[in-house]
Amino acid sequence: MTDAADHLRVDQDGRVATITFNRPDARNAMTFEMYERLHDLCDGLDQDPAVRVVVLTGAGDKAFVSGTDIRQFAAFETREDALGYEARIGRILRRIHTMTKPTIAMVQGDAVGGGLFMSLACDLRLAAEHARFGAPVARTLGNSPAPFSVSLFAATVGPIRAREIMLTARLVSAAEAKTIGLVDHVYPAAELPGRVRELATQLAELAPLTLAAVKEATRRMIAPVALTDAEDIVLSCYLSQDFKEGVRAFLEKRKPAWQGR
Repeated sequence: MTDAADHLRVDQDGRVATITFNRPDARNAMTFEMYERLHDLCDGLDQDPAVRVVVLTGAGDKAFVSGTDIRQFAAFETREDALGYEARIGRILRRIHTMTKPTIAMVQGDAVGGGLFMSLACDLRLAAEHARFGAPVARTLGNSPAPFSVSLFAATVGPIRAREIMLTARLVSAAEAKTIGLVDHVYPAAELPGRVRELATQLAELAPLTLAAVKEATRRMIAPVALTDAEDIVLSCYLSQDFKEGVRAFLEKRKPAWQGR
């Protein structure tokens, strides 16, 4: 069995399938291979008539997903590296976002960077009280969020609020996330799995074609405001000295020394 298979677990209970990001020792950080396997799993579950609802969650209680494993960036040198990575992230997020079946993010820990955006690609988000949300790359790495990621964030909380959270590189508490519409419900950690199971079971009993129609209608409303033609934005960060410094600093466990170039 490959690492990607080990690190993404799939369980099915009745008509509800659960995908678990299973790297708790690495705060469920995603490798490139995990992203590709996630895409394939979503494809398969979307086509499986025995599955009515898909839940995404993380192993352990520290993180839902903490983003991409930073070691994946160490070899980035070219525009193809940068654009290829952002295209991969956009492809995965769109695969989750365009599933015909309802998707629930059970956010049992911090959803940061790619973890935030994967939760936003789901239809519903239920969070533990201690969970936090954010995309603090201005503080940690110096890269640029994928264009579709920004579009999902802005569509959920509004562009002004999304901008403030990303500019300040802060993490939003579950309570604030509920207030601004970033999550639908917040529960004590011990209560969260049961609440998600209850909701998933309820959705599985509803008319699947109606649910798919509602999802498609809201997607078409969001589509006109999706950010496109953003290669210049992506490359301005990924080809910079600051990005290289951000990766080095993260791996060396020190604060980055930003130069603005």
